[in-house]
Amino acid sequence: MQDNFTASFPASSSSASGVAEDNLAARRRRLKFRANHRGTFETDILIGGFVEANADTMTAEELTDMENILEMPDPELTDWLFGRLPLPEEKATPMLRRMVEDSRIRRGG
Repeated sequence: MQDNFTASFPASSSSASGVAEDNLAARRRRLKFRANHRGTFETDILIGGFVEANADTMTAEELTDMENILEMPDPELTDWLFGRLPLPEEKATPMLRRMVEDSRIRRGG
């Protein structure tokens, strides 16, 4: 009769970091999709372009910041990104400041 056994290996930090990297990769994919499917052409271009260019290097904290920005209403984001209204200090996260600056540079302003 053959003995059946299951080998068990201790969890290694490399497998834990692999899971964390998979989680970040999935968040980046979702973020890219959401940023490019906002519903208005202008925000799809501005936000989607920024996310496409930067998402692959964002940390977990930066991804969270960007995910929170995507929860903001399009009209507000569009006004800030096009420079029609100043970015209110209470909304000015580091990521949103980067987006506004990136948009200003792209507009040539």
